[in-house]
Amino acid sequence: MSAKLRRLNRIKELLNNRFISSHENLVKILDAEGIEVTQATLSRDFAELGVIRAITEKGARYILDSHESGKQIAKLIGFEILSVHNNESLIVVRTLAGRAQGIAHFIDRLNSSEILGTVAGDDTVLVIPSSHNHIQNIVSLVKKMMTEHVG
Repeated sequence: MSAKLRRLNRIKELLNNRFISSHENLVKILDAEGIEVTQATLSRDFAELGVIRAITEKGARYILDSHESGKQIAKLIGFEILSVHNNESLIVVRTLAGRAQGIAHFIDRLNSSEILGTVAGDDTVLVIPSSHNHIQNIVSLVKKMMTEHVG
């Protein structure tokens, strides 16, 4: 996994599990974990992740906007998929090491009637179509996911 993806994943974890009210606070936490980031980079990361500032009973804090982050996660997924292959009955998606379960989860969350489900290893996802007639549509979907991050 690239340093950027590791940083983005850690930012998401911190925002979900801690009360982060300022860029400075997050920069200090990341720095203490050995992740060096400037405030300018953090601002770009927030935009990419769909982070918004919300007012809570404890005060203002940064959170992931689920609508925006879903779009951004789809872009990140494309970086993690290496290839997609199929035969007459199944689809195999190759991923970066350790990312197959995340990709499988994302595919499952699409709730497509064309997909019965997925099975994930470390770097391989088996996508099981509901019918062999849907294989090309699913392959096209995964290939589109691969290119979402471009542009």
